[in-house]
Amino acid sequence: MRTYFLVLLTSFFYMACNPPKDKEATKKEIFAAEKAFEKMAAEKGIPEAFYFFADDNAVIKRENDTLIIGKDEIKKYYDQNTPVGAKVLWTPDFIEVSECGTMAYTYGKYLWTLTNETGEKIELNGVFHTVWKKQADKSWKYVWD
Repeated sequence: MRTYFLVLLTSFFYMACNPPKDKEATKKEIFAAEKAFEKMAAEKGIPEAFYFFADDNAVIKRENDTLIIGKDEIKKYYDQNTPVGAKVLWTPDFIEVSECGTMAYTYGKYLWTLTNETGEKIELNGVFHTVWKKQADKSWKYVWD
C-alpha cells in the first residue's frame, strides 16, 4: 500500500508539473506575448493592453509602492493615470521559464514618451519585471508587473 501511494503521489506531481518539451520554444512564446502586449498598447491604448494581458488576479506595483489588484482595477488605474498621447515601448532582455512551463518571468528596459501641459516632450525610462502565467487556453497573461 505504501508503494502504491508513493507511485500515485509521484505520478500526480509529474502530471501537475510536466516539463515543457522545448524550454526555448516556451521562451519564444513569452517573447511573442511581450511584443503583442506592446503592440496592443500602441494600437489600442495602454489601458486596454494592460487589461487584456492581465490575469484576473494580476497585481501591478506603481508609485509609492501602491499595489493595484485585479484586471478591472488595473484598467481603471490606467484609464485615470495615462496622459493623452502617452506611448510606451519595452523589450525583454531576459526570459526564464519554470521547469513545468506554466510560469515565466521577464525583465528589460522600458521607455514612456508623453507630452506635458506646456507641450514639452518627456521621456521616462527604467526597468520592468513581469511574471507570466500560462492560462487554461494556453495563452500567457501577466500576474505581476
